Amino acid sequence: MLMMLTPIFPFKFSHFPLTQTRIFSAPNSLLSFCQTPNYDLKYWNSLISEASKNGNSKESFYIYKRMRMDKVEPDSITMINLLRSLVDLGSLREAKAIHCATVVLGLCENVFVSTALLSAYSKLAGLTDARKVFDEMPERDCVVWNIMISGYSQNGHPEKSIGLVRDMAKSRVRADMFTVLPVVSSIRQTKSVGLGKEMHAHVIRNGSDFQVSVPNSLIDMYCECGVLSYAQKMFNLLGDKTVVSWSSMIKGYVNHDKSLDALSLFVKMKIDGARVDFITVINVLPACVNIGALEQVKNLHGYSVKLGLNALASLNTALLISYAKCGCIEIARKLFDEEKITKDIISWNSMISAYAKHGASSQCFKLYSEMKQSNLRPDEITFLGLLTACVNSGLVEEGRTLFKEMQKTYACQPSQEHYACMVDLLGRAGHVDESRELVKTMPFKPDAQVWGPLLSACKMNNSETNVAEAAAEKLISIEPGNAGNYVLLSNIYAAAGKWDRVAKMRSLIRDKGLKKTAGCSWLEINGRVHEFRVADRSHQNTTDMLIVLRNLELESKLSRDETESTLINAHLFHYYEALCLIIIMTTIFSLISKQDCQLASKS
Repeated sequence: MLMMLTPIFPFKFSHFPLTQTRIFSAPNSLLSFCQTPNYDLKYWNSLISEASKNGNSKESFYIYKRMRMDKVEPDSITMINLLRSLVDLGSLREAKAIHCATVVLGLCENVFVSTALLSAYSKLAGLTDARKVFDEMPERDCVVWNIMISGYSQNGHPEKSIGLVRDMAKSRVRADMFTVLPVVSSIRQTKSVGLGKEMHAHVIRNGSDFQVSVPNSLIDMYCECGVLSYAQKMFNLLGDKTVVSWSSMIKGYVNHDKSLDALSLFVKMKIDGARVDFITVINVLPACVNIGALEQVKNLHGYSVKLGLNALASLNTALLISYAKCGCIEIARKLFDEEKITKDIISWNSMISAYAKHGASSQCFKLYSEMKQSNLRPDEITFLGLLTACVNSGLVEEGRTLFKEMQKTYACQPSQEHYACMVDLLGRAGHVDESRELVKTMPFKPDAQVWGPLLSACKMNNSETNVAEAAAEKLISIEPGNAGNYVLLSNIYAAAGKWDRVAKMRSLIRDKGLKKTAGCSWLEINGRVHEFRVADRSHQNTTDMLIVLRNLELESKLSRDETESTLINAHLFHYYEALCLIIIMTTIFSLISKQDCQLASKS
């Protein structure tokens, strides 16, 4: 009966090179045992187990087939080893075949076989079959519950995972650390602070936090739920901080736009002697990019080379993206061209997006052609980068072609971002009506990133105010606290001469207490990042910079005709001030650095 199950395995025993391959470290070869008959079950199981442990999963099934040909009956140990091999192969279909075999052999009552089946189904995302095995098990200990809870958590069913842990408590089975970790991960996915606190209290009450992995998972959970204060408290109270602890907290800061805190924590991590791994570097790089700290990116690059981490494709891709966002497109391309980088779809997309943001559309299309020639299939992110390049270069026809190509040729469904690019591209070119029709044909509800470009297009092209009003109404309903939407609509009314509505918009902004976010720039000098905002007076060298700015203004006035002498008039002063401050800062700090060097050399 079992021999009837053999054909469903996709492996042919005759394809295995018996005379050339060894599947275990013992001097015996597969050929020798195949030629010697009458081996007992224990020996066959040892061969299957050895092949499985050595990562030779297919060979486990070749041996199993030979074992069945010799009419040796498998037992529970045989099935458990085969199930482990199936997980490595990622074959759900064959797992069901082994399940059938266990039923025929009457091994399902064996708790070890049932647990192995449950584990295999969970790891292979066969949750329906896993739940059937789970429900039919007569006895369920903590290990069995943990496997099922973890299966739900890892396969995108956090609610079921949380519900199952409640059932576990009702069954009076005591949870352990391996219960806590997948449940915390599930709460992280749901972003429920209330459930997170409940789980945290449960951990403290049951003493499950003796292993540092539990506090680390709680730190990550609180960061994902948006309560950094709780994560900080846990991190500060943690005595035995591991690299995971530091990386989780750094990642939390970066994800919540606290880049300076992330960099400060990274410096403290190195001072404390914690060894930095590639995940830490990948987590801290966006913080450097957010504040324009190019020197820090270079330092991290050098640190990675020193530790030998640059051989990892994921880290090289992260460095590539960081250099590109900091404006060093040449270094980014050098990293891309290096042989150490495995040019997967992520690498190609990163380089295409980098060129797109720098307005180098020709390079984008050249890379796109090379990518297709390398037999890589472009995905949604590829086309998003190409469409961004079209927007920045005003390539309307190319954008239309790409938008059709991604759907018809590559079956990629456009997302909000793709539609936003097309609306922006058409709007900037003056095709406001076409933009509006494209928004109407969207298969899902447009969000702010689609309505925003349409509203901007209306202002740019002085279109009818009814289109602008419709777009602004949608935007305000989505982002009621964004003052920029009100200001933009007010400007459109002003351009149309509808001053009564301008006054109404200004009143709305005032009554709601809204303020438009001021522009912000960062400048890195001698490894130190300086932040400037419009009309900013907070910098310690503001007085010196303003004196230089006034002198520049005076020199400009003297060198021009009296009628054209006002370089910075009253209503434009603050606009130019921020830019001038940044330019002057470079000069002042370079002079200070030179003076410091001279003093140091004299001393």
